[in-house]
Amino acid sequence: MRKWFDGTNRAAQFPEVPESSMTTRTDTPAAPAAETDTGTPLALSALLAGTLVGTLSNNIINVPLPQILSDFDASLEDGALLAVGFLLTFAATMPLAGYIGDRYGRRRVYCGALLGTAICAAGAATAPTLEILVVWRALGGVAAAAFAPAVMGLIAWLFGAHRRARAVGAWATVNGLGQAIGPTLGGFVAGHWGWRWVFVPMIPIALIGLAGTLRWIPIFPGRRMTLDVPGAIALTLGSAGVVLGLSMFGQAGVPTSVAGIALAVSIVVLVGFVVHCLRADVPFVDVRLLVESRFARSAAAAFAQMFCLGAALLAVPLRLHATGASTATAGAILFALPAVMAVLAPVVGRTVDRVGGRRMLRAGLVVLLVGQIALAVVLSADEPRLWLVATVLAITGAGIAAVQTPAAAGSTRSPAGERGTGLGVFNLIRFGGSAVGAAWVTVALGSWTVGPLFAVCAVVVCAGFAASFLGADPEDHAPTGSESTALSGS
Repeated sequence: MRKWFDGTNRAAQFPEVPESSMTTRTDTPAAPAAETDTGTPLALSALLAGTLVGTLSNNIINVPLPQILSDFDASLEDGALLAVGFLLTFAATMPLAGYIGDRYGRRRVYCGALLGTAICAAGAATAPTLEILVVWRALGGVAAAAFAPAVMGLIAWLFGAHRRARAVGAWATVNGLGQAIGPTLGGFVAGHWGWRWVFVPMIPIALIGLAGTLRWIPIFPGRRMTLDVPGAIALTLGSAGVVLGLSMFGQAGVPTSVAGIALAVSIVVLVGFVVHCLRADVPFVDVRLLVESRFARSAAAAFAQMFCLGAALLAVPLRLHATGASTATAGAILFALPAVMAVLAPVVGRTVDRVGGRRMLRAGLVVLLVGQIALAVVLSADEPRLWLVATVLAITGAGIAAVQTPAAAGSTRSPAGERGTGLGVFNLIRFGGSAVGAAWVTVALGSWTVGPLFAVCAVVVCAGFAASFLGADPEDHAPTGSESTALSGS
C-alpha cells in the first residue's frame, strides 16, 4: 500500500501509453501515470493561467448582471440562468472531464479547455440576445469544468511529494485572487466600457496559458480505457439535478415543492449511480475509493470550507445592505475574505511541508469554526461595526486558506485522486459545497436571521473536523529530515 501512495515502482507496474497510440479498448481500469517531479515554475504558471480563467469565468458577471439585464430588457429570474447555466454545466461535467483527461491526455484536454474558454468568452461578448448569452455561458461552464481536475492532476504528475504542497499552495493563491478580483474587475470594466467587455480579459489570459502549456508542459500519457456510459450519464445528470434543485430554492416564482422534487429525484439518481458502480466490472468511478480515509477527509474539509465561503459571499453583503451600507462599502468589506485567502495560501503551502497536512487541515478548520461563530455574533447586531465584520471575514479567509491547500494536496495523494474521475468527484464535492452554502443562505434568511445561518455553517465545519480523524497515514506526525520528501498531502 505504501508503494501505491508514494509512487515507487509505478512506472514498472503501469507502462505508459503515448497519446498517439490509443486505438483499442480494455476491460481494466486505467492505471495512473507515475509522477515525474519535472515541474518548473514556468510549467506551473501555465497551469495557474487556467485556474485564474476558470475562477474569473464563474464570478466576473456578478456585479455587471443588472446592466446585462437592463440591456436585454430581461427580468432578474431570466438573469439567474446566466449564473445557474454556468454552474450547472461546470460542476456536473467535472468527473467526465477528468475521465477524458485520463483517456486522451490531461495536457491535451487542458489545452482544449483553454481554447474553448477563449472561444466562449468571445461568443458571450458578442451575443445578440440573452438566450444566446446563456448558451455561451453554459458552454463556458463545460470548458471550465476541465480546469480543476486537469490542473490538479498535472500538478500531482509534475511535482513530486516534497514539492507538491507548495505547488498546490500557488494554485490556492490564484483561486483566492480570482475570488478577490473577479467581481471587482467585472464591475470596473462594465462601468467604464460596458458589460460585453468583461469577457474580453479572459481571452488573452487563456491564450497565454495555452502557449505556455504547449511550450513548458510535456505530453501527458493517455490511457486505453473503457467508458462506463450508464455510470457517466447517471453521475452527470444527478449532479446537474442537485445543482439545479439547490439553485431553485428562494427563486421568485419557483415553488419550494418543485425545487424539493428536483433535488429528491436527483439524489435518487445519484444513489442509483452508486449501486451501479458497486456492481459494474469497470465502473465510471470506483466508489469504494471515495470512502478511503485520505480522500474522504480531504473531500469533507473541502466541502466545509466551500460551504462557508459560498454562504459568506452571499450573506454578508445582504446583511450589510439591510443595515444601510452601500454596495461599494459592502464590496470593500467583503474583499477582506478572498484577499487573506490569496496572501496566506503560499505560506500554508510551505508550512504543510514542515508540520504535516493533517495538522494544518485541523488548524484551519478550528480557525474557520471561530470565524463562523464570530460572524453569527457580529452580524446579529442591529448595526454591525464594519471594521469588526472585516476582521472576522479576514479570520474566515485565514481558515479557508489553511484548509484549501492540504485538502487539495491530500486528494491528489489518495487512490481515488490518482485518476481523473476521482479528482473530478473531489472538485464536484468542493463546488457542491459552495452551491449548498448559497442555497442555505436563501432558506435561512427567508425564515430566520444570520445567527442560525452561521450556526449551521459552524456545524458543517465541525463535521469536517470530525472527518479529519478518519484513518491513519504516515504523515500524521510532523515530517523531519528525509521524511519530508514523502509527505505533502492531508
